[in-house]
Amino acid sequence: MEEITGALPQLLEIMWLNIILSGDNAVVIGLAAAGLPESQRNKAVLFGIAAAAVLRIVFSLIAQQLLALWWIDIVGGLALLYIAVNFLIELRKSAKEEETEGHAHHDKTLMAALWQIIVADVSMSLDNVLAVAAVARSNVTLLIVGLAISIVMMGLLGGLLARVLDRYKWIAYLGVALIAYIGLELLWEGLVISNATLNLGLPLPAPHNAAAH
Repeated sequence: MEEITGALPQLLEIMWLNIILSGDNAVVIGLAAAGLPESQRNKAVLFGIAAAAVLRIVFSLIAQQLLALWWIDIVGGLALLYIAVNFLIELRKSAKEEETEGHAHHDKTLMAALWQIIVADVSMSLDNVLAVAAVARSNVTLLIVGLAISIVMMGLLGGLLARVLDRYKWIAYLGVALIAYIGLELLWEGLVISNATLNLGLPLPAPHNAAAH
């Protein structure tokens, strides 16, 4: 306890980082769960929390090794664009059903939602772990507390967003746009890093920092 209270400024900084960074993951969980029947949404949100916990622990252990892979951002960016397209197709289908029948069917399967959450979590979790680790430095207790805070916040936000996104479809479209933007940003960063690493000679700017994403 004394170790945590003594590092209160760093802990507050980690909490602020998590408010910003966990929101992206929460949007994915919310969008994935919103397409499910109401009885299955809590299961999807709980799975999202568990998946995030496992991924953040794994990434915190191998973060530096992952950063050495020049293609990691490209794969992550393409994965997020794939998820954004899937969400957009679901929203368009739901809108068409409401227009023709007066209500959406919510016939999306739980496994489909869980797959979307996993793919997006893999892509988005790395930046969260690296940001928290940069503040926690070698303080393992602070790192664990920071990761726990991010997991809880994402779960709470995801459950709330699932209800909001199902009710207000225009917000769901904003969520899809956010995921697509993050995917394009990761893809661009990956291209910049691969251009520098592989000496491709493309007219792209140099990476700002080899260790930053």
